[in-house]
Amino acid sequence: MLTDWVSLGVLAASVPRDVVDDAVAGAGKGARRAKGKLPPHVMVYFVMALALFADDDYEEVAARLTETLRGWDCWDEAWEVPTRGGITQARQRLGPEPMAGVFAQVAEPVAGRDTIGAFFGAWRLMSLDGCEWDVPDTGANREAFGSRGGSEGPGAYPKVRVVTVSECASHAAVLAAMGPAAGGKGGGEQSLARRLLPQLDEDWLLIADRNFYCFRDWCTAADTGAALLWRVKSDIRLPVLGLLPDGSYRSVLVNPKITWNKRKALLEAAGRGDGLEEDQARYVRVVEYDVPDREGDGDDDLIALVTTITDAQLAPARALAQAYHQRWEHEGGNQQLKTYLRGPGKVLRSRSPALVEQEIWGYLLTHYALSALTCAAATAAGIDPDRVKFTRTLRIVRRAVGPALPPDHAVVLRAQITADITKAKNLNPPRRHRSYPRVVKRGRHNSYRIKKPADHGTRYEGPATIRLANNQAAA
Repeated sequence: MLTDWVSLGVLAASVPRDVVDDAVAGAGKGARRAKGKLPPHVMVYFVMALALFADDDYEEVAARLTETLRGWDCWDEAWEVPTRGGITQARQRLGPEPMAGVFAQVAEPVAGRDTIGAFFGAWRLMSLDGCEWDVPDTGANREAFGSRGGSEGPGAYPKVRVVTVSECASHAAVLAAMGPAAGGKGGGEQSLARRLLPQLDEDWLLIADRNFYCFRDWCTAADTGAALLWRVKSDIRLPVLGLLPDGSYRSVLVNPKITWNKRKALLEAAGRGDGLEEDQARYVRVVEYDVPDREGDGDDDLIALVTTITDAQLAPARALAQAYHQRWEHEGGNQQLKTYLRGPGKVLRSRSPALVEQEIWGYLLTHYALSALTCAAATAAGIDPDRVKFTRTLRIVRRAVGPALPPDHAVVLRAQITADITKAKNLNPPRRHRSYPRVVKRGRHNSYRIKKPADHGTRYEGPATIRLANNQAAA
């Protein structure tokens, strides 16, 4: 059985054959010929293998895949390894829809209750963020995805923006949407996030930075039953309805369409604790603080968090502020995906928009499988998944690719891989306290400056100081 073998980076363990077949059928991409050399289910795994072996060309990846497919009895010995042209045609026949369907079916949180750092009280820590991918500069890609320009003209490559909801502990993306990064309709971070917010689970605590807040999206996310912890921009008015002993205060978010006398009347009603029309306003709790002992932060950078958790006993202000910083785990996941799996600064290989989307879904699925393996290994070993070196895990998994074995041997191999991942030599030391300037290594036409030689991280003896703005809070 396909699910019995741990090859291709344990892809089959996280992406079972029956799920692949369902997604292919649902997308209407079934095989045209009963004995076709590259049927759709083979191509799904091939696209994932392209992500696992990003430095290899089509023929080399196909050769690796062939050995495994022979073990799955999915390969006819009369076949030959397909050519690059044949593989390209098979990818075109597959399209992106089955890959998206597979991701939608298999991607779910993987951390357990005993996974270190996975939960905040009753809620699973999740985060929302986006990243951009450079794609080949073809006419079709530039027309579909565009390219942001600067004073020196258009950018070198078209870009795709991908927004994901990821599990903070495992870095596994469980929801994803993509679109043009050059400002085209529906390609902004908020627009892409809008596709994901209705799909939140009620046991999640979703963390998001200030770019994602708007009243309509807040309501959509809150209506799922999920708990929210979002930073808001300084121009969002947050009236104080009552100070709380933990350093937070009760407030209300008001639909920006409500102005003047109607807004005044609504705030008066909120001050009395009256029921509010949910399309007009929502009660929230606010935590305001700064971080005075970190480079680049200080009195002029007041962080304002709004949350749906109105009971301060369930989530004290200082604990919420510390939980918000877990959002940076999403950046770590993006780095694993784009820098270590794809390769630093590399451009995707697909030269048409449909295949670009297909390739990105392949990367998301492959990273999900690796994250699931890492999290399971770390949880079994009783260590924080943060400590497992992603690059070492990637090498171990790549080395495990080869001819398939009987199911009982596969179970043993998986146990060996899991044990190898958590050996001392493959672990990072416990996370150090440090900060870095907000800079980028490459010009990306955004507000962050380019990294200079003098920019470096700063280490600290202890955790960051959370200085709550409400001085009535107990120390």
